[in-house]
Amino acid sequence: MRIVKLSSQSVAFPSPETALHDPNGLLAIGGDLTPARLLAAYERGIFPWYSPGEAILWWSPDPRAVLFPAQFHVSRSLKRLLRNPPFRITLNHDFAAVIAACSYRPDEGTWIGEEVQQAYLQLHHLGHAHSIEVWQGEELVGGLYGVAQGALFCGESMFSRTTNASKCALWAFCRHFAGYGGELVDCQVLNAHTARLGAREIPRRQFLQQLSNLQRRVLAPECWTAQVIPPQLVELPSQTD
Repeated sequence: MRIVKLSSQSVAFPSPETALHDPNGLLAIGGDLTPARLLAAYERGIFPWYSPGEAILWWSPDPRAVLFPAQFHVSRSLKRLLRNPPFRITLNHDFAAVIAACSYRPDEGTWIGEEVQQAYLQLHHLGHAHSIEVWQGEELVGGLYGVAQGALFCGESMFSRTTNASKCALWAFCRHFAGYGGELVDCQVLNAHTARLGAREIPRRQFLQQLSNLQRRVLAPECWTAQVIPPQLVELPSQTD
């Protein structure tokens, strides 16, 4: 298998099944971050990930990390916090601030450069990308953002400036998303943080099948209206996979 160089004349992508095994999931190089190309990628289970200043790389790893909202793991400490939450949680109140905060990683570097921020901000303005904000008073202390695909949400990044802020963001989002019929959150690649919250790996082929089924579901527009999301501890509806 080889990496495909994308054409500037087309937003078509090769099949995710042709992605490399090493590095895991690398599928294509080049192209751009226009809304049309980004949406074409997410519709096929592909996402960009690259270092600022370098060529855009497109990925579809196998296995794929996912989180079924009902399987979100609420630890005892988080459960205690949610009984008397210190945060105010909002949806789509400040997408630009969330993606900028996600990009700030001075100790480890980031792939979320200015080009990426502007591309996803454009997707947000078009109604495809969404953010969750966690506030402590008037200070933004946590959040996440991603791209909606019907009843599947492609999570991109999260950040936390105080203990449990990103956990509360994901918990509140899972409750909200499931309440409107959302069934699956794409976490892309499993890490220790998302694993502790209940994410797990499934074969890419299974993920792509889920994506094909769930992206056809149309959620109520109210799901993505800018609003405050109560963070209280409420059980999620059961979910089977």
